[in-house]
Amino acid sequence: MMTYQEIINSIEVLPVEDQEELFELIRKRRIEARRAEIAANAQEIFKAVEVGTAKRGSFEELKSYLLEDDHE
Repeated sequence: MMTYQEIINSIEVLPVEDQEELFELIRKRRIEARRAEIAANAQEIFKAVEVGTAKRGSFEELKSYLLEDDHE
């Protein structure tokens, strides 16, 4: 496996157009990974709502719930 610095050095020797294409590809993949993460979180929330384990309330109510000693 290449070190971080080796990867940077490999990228620096690429033509500028290839570097830009690589950066765009990485950016798009990061966006897709974030979308997948958000979708997984949403599925978790929908499941919690479905089984009745989701907490509902105002921001202050939820904040108080999270800060209670017996919910640590």
